[in-house]
Amino acid sequence: MQYSLSFMFTASLAVAAQAQVTTTIDFNDLTLASDMFFNGGPATNTDGWSSGGAFFSNSFTDAGSFTFWSGGSYSNVNDPVTPGFGNQYAAFPGVDATPDEPVDAGIYAILDPSPTSFINLPAGQTIQSARVANTTYAALSVRDGDSFAKAFGGPSGDDPDLFTVTFIGHEATGGGGDVTGEVEFALADYRFTDNTQDFIVDDWALVDLTALGEARSISFEFFSTDTGQFGINTPTYVALDDLVLVPEPATGLLWLGLAAGLARRMRSI
Repeated sequence: MQYSLSFMFTASLAVAAQAQVTTTIDFNDLTLASDMFFNGGPATNTDGWSSGGAFFSNSFTDAGSFTFWSGGSYSNVNDPVTPGFGNQYAAFPGVDATPDEPVDAGIYAILDPSPTSFINLPAGQTIQSARVANTTYAALSVRDGDSFAKAFGGPSGDDPDLFTVTFIGHEATGGGGDVTGEVEFALADYRFTDNTQDFIVDDWALVDLTALGEARSISFEFFSTDTGQFGINTPTYVALDDLVLVPEPATGLLWLGLAAGLARRMRSI
């Protein structure tokens, strides 16, 4: 079977264009010393940071006797065993989601929400998926309980407990505009009649985020059945890695139009 030169050129251009514009944000364009993290301060104290063209909001407050942050931080801390607030920057799987890197080389994001926390996506691209994991702090709190939170399942193991994170797409940057879609992901689920099916996510899970549509930004919120006077008792943290982005539909049509136009020119030569 023979193909025309213009056909082969058009097909090659389409494949090359797709390869060029589909991107994965794996955070390894950032720099950290081994077993370290960046949380926005105190020396830097920025409003956020960027990786792969995406912007992650960050708020850092130094109150003198203590500090706190919200939004996004990034980390390569590798500690899946130490419980408590002092280990809030570790992903529970122990490494980042990229399998061909040394254990301490990979960097991932840690998200901790506030009403103004958001991720701005690169212009002209929409999110397709991401790898999501528990943090060590949240996972061990769910499993064992701590001074603030209960062990899921309760003493009998039968309490129908649930811990989720919801990713919310917005039509404008900064978490603004109308909601374009939502995706809820269970980080721990103890609602099964058979307690052996209860689970805490202990690895990097691939989460389909296409339901967020043509979102320009993403906010996130948590739900837990363990609540108290001041809200959720479960530590509201989640680890994030390998955000896969593809062109918006209009961008894809532009590439197809360019390919078709060039093919027509070649046929006329």
